[in-house]
Amino acid sequence: MEKGIVIKSTGSWYSVKTQSETVQCRVKGKFRIKGLTTTNPIAVGDIVDFELNSEDHTGNITQIEERKNYIIRKSTNLSREAHIIAANLDQAFLIVSLAKPETSIGFIDRFLITAEAYRIPVHIVFNKTDIYDSQLMERMEKYISIYQSVGYTCHKVSALQEIGLETVKQAMKDKISLLSGHSGVGKSSILNKIDKNLDIKTAPVSDFHNKGVHTTTFAEMYFLEFGGSLIDTPGIKGFGTVDMLTEEISHYFPEIFKASENCRFYNCTHVHEPACGVKEAVKNGTISEIRYNSYLNILDDSNDKYRQNKH
Repeated sequence: MEKGIVIKSTGSWYSVKTQSETVQCRVKGKFRIKGLTTTNPIAVGDIVDFELNSEDHTGNITQIEERKNYIIRKSTNLSREAHIIAANLDQAFLIVSLAKPETSIGFIDRFLITAEAYRIPVHIVFNKTDIYDSQLMERMEKYISIYQSVGYTCHKVSALQEIGLETVKQAMKDKISLLSGHSGVGKSSILNKIDKNLDIKTAPVSDFHNKGVHTTTFAEMYFLEFGGSLIDTPGIKGFGTVDMLTEEISHYFPEIFKASENCRFYNCTHVHEPACGVKEAVKNGTISEIRYNSYLNILDDSNDKYRQNKH
């Protein structure tokens, strides 16, 4: 029996890296996460056991080691299935841009609460600062102020002009990191600039739709020359939350969770109850109205078929 880490997933085949080589493997048997139906039984970052076929030097994966964590999203708004983006992460880098294409606060917050649920620290990287006018710069500084006050590390970068990338590089050193974000925000460009040995395909943003073109089609792990590894993922259009009870959602907004200690009712939803510590904190500016509105939108997300409501 051989052991290795999954470094690429194409749906039916998995590239598994051992200490000496990389073997193309298929799945033998079924793997399920308890209580979840997923489109992919195995994810990049998984540690697996496999049997080597002597005839064609491929492998059959027989077992997945227990995951330290994983990050997951809904496959589509209509689907009841989830998709595991990556497993066994030390941290995630969410690449966002405020123009060409614009990343919404709603998308950022959905990603953040999912990472909070699986205890994965997130760095928010604001890319394309070279094309921001004074208005966008002001908006970026406002967002950074909000997220840093909650405890998230933020980076201001321009992959094109190679500005601000050194701090991102230092934060990635010797860790297993996930790189995520919409298509076109510059994930592959950032990767190519922080490690010149990588040559990942990039594509310009469509002028007509102002949206990115998918260049990464499968999740893949890259080993960085300065230490550590990075899992690059296909651009994500939306980020549906998975497997969260309604009353748990506020727990994944750190500032809302903290302020909820001052609520009169222990099961306060922070929407209509009297003597709510969270609404009071929004009123006095301790909690950003932008974040509170994100919380309300996620709470009210009627498309989210996964969410169970005990009431």
